[in-house]
Amino acid sequence: MAKAPVDLDLDRERISQLAKEFRRRSRATVKDRWHAVRFNLLLSVQASVAAALAWTASHELLGNPSPVFAPISAIGTIASSVGQRFRRTVELIIGVAVGIGLGDLLVLLAGRGAWQLGLIVLLSIVVTIFLGGGPAVVTQAAATAVLIVTVMPSMSNVEAPRVIDALIGGAAGLVVIALVLPLNPLRVVDRAARPALGRLTEELTETAEALRTRDAPRAQRALDRLNEVEEHLQGFEEALEGGRETSILSPVRWHRRPALTQYVESSQFIEHAVHNSGTLIRRAVTVLEDDEPVPEELATAVALLADAVKLLRKDLGIGIEPEAAREQALQAIGQAGRAYDEGVGFSGSVVVAQVRTAGSDVLRATGIERTEANRLVRLAAGGHPDDATQAAQKAAREGQTTRSGGQRRRRAI
Repeated sequence: MAKAPVDLDLDRERISQLAKEFRRRSRATVKDRWHAVRFNLLLSVQASVAAALAWTASHELLGNPSPVFAPISAIGTIASSVGQRFRRTVELIIGVAVGIGLGDLLVLLAGRGAWQLGLIVLLSIVVTIFLGGGPAVVTQAAATAVLIVTVMPSMSNVEAPRVIDALIGGAAGLVVIALVLPLNPLRVVDRAARPALGRLTEELTETAEALRTRDAPRAQRALDRLNEVEEHLQGFEEALEGGRETSILSPVRWHRRPALTQYVESSQFIEHAVHNSGTLIRRAVTVLEDDEPVPEELATAVALLADAVKLLRKDLGIGIEPEAAREQALQAIGQAGRAYDEGVGFSGSVVVAQVRTAGSDVLRATGIERTEANRLVRLAAGGHPDDATQAAQKAAREGQTTRSGGQRRRRAI
């Protein structure tokens, strides 16, 4: 039986595609890792300075000959979840106190040994969990209990230095965070938002081009990549908490509170825009696969929505009123309304609706109140986006935005 001829050209094409895909992923991986290094570089410097400061304070000022736990506590404070460092320091001290108390008591009653060590660790964990302690408290209590059992036989009076070291280390970490090397909270939040909003902008732009060229696979690839945004949103929320923490603890960063408030108030609407854009792109894929009509205005609407997201991040990142993002969002809604009038299928009508919904999310993220945002959306969808833009500008001048209220700002920060 004769073998089928090998299509060398097809094999070469597949190999070429695989090589291109490998290079693309390699570049993306290196880029992501370098971004992670840059994002955490100042954190590393903070940790090193805090460790040195804690060691110096305990060794030189208090005369502790071996202040091991002071720098460890300082690093623990810096390395804890951004936005929870003050709480982490308090938990550190509580964990130390619980571990010392239980360790001393059980050593006195049961002595030292392998089974006593296991029992002490077990009870330390159970007691701290019962008291409502989090992972940090549990870890510190158990580690301190182990220290009491294993180190005390060869080292006297370790309890007081351990508590003092924990206090010094936590204080050193907070001093570095608040006074020595405070992060710029707005820059931290903006860097964390960039991957999510940048990816959203890119995939909406890709979807607009896919609609123009009726390329369903291209739209599907945009949808697949959009799933990465969910991973970035978690980092965005953590950065917001860290920004709030820094703006409270660091006097030199207090002037950033108003700009940070814009990001804090916008965050939930940014998440809504991401989710609604996912539905938009998914339906755009169906539009193309079902060969529904695609008016030029529909692709333009999605492209304008992408521009609105891009402008939103830019304006929030530099702390100015995002008026340009409002205008682009309203123009996107207006183009979507024209596309509906031109004629779309079932999935096309869903795309139109999602442009309106995501556009409304962008408006809310710029600070427009809900009722005013709904009115502007209706006005723009009715074929009057320029009138809606003028109305939005008037609303901003008259204080009909969430940014204008000092009471709302104090609650956010």
